[in-house]
Amino acid sequence: MSAGAWTGALRFSGRLSYYVPRSTLLGMANHKLSPEALLILVSLAEEPKHGYAMQHDIERISGRRLGPGSLYGAIARLEAANLIEALSDKGARRPYRLTAAGSRTLSSELESMRKLAAAGARRLAAR
Repeated sequence: MSAGAWTGALRFSGRLSYYVPRSTLLGMANHKLSPEALLILVSLAEEPKHGYAMQHDIERISGRRLGPGSLYGAIARLEAANLIEALSDKGARRPYRLTAAGSRTLSSELESMRKLAAAGARRLAAR
């Protein structure tokens, strides 16, 4: 098994930590987004937002509340992948916006989801 594919538990200072490959955390393997990343991109497709505003928008549109660790971890990974970018700080809050690559990635992901939903609906109707 390659080192990049390995996932396991490690102990640091008595605390249990997990090593998960960065591609898995980002959910970008095979151009698929993690649920958190997808929700963030959808939120930012409307307009730039800071983390707290994204958190509330995501809860409003999906009914799912992302905790700060999930939200800010996904934001960091999306920023590292150049799918979102930080704007200049506005006080204590740092807004982010979708990049052109982020828009293309979101569009592609939504098209894949549309095809999947259509196939599922056809199969249910055929029962």
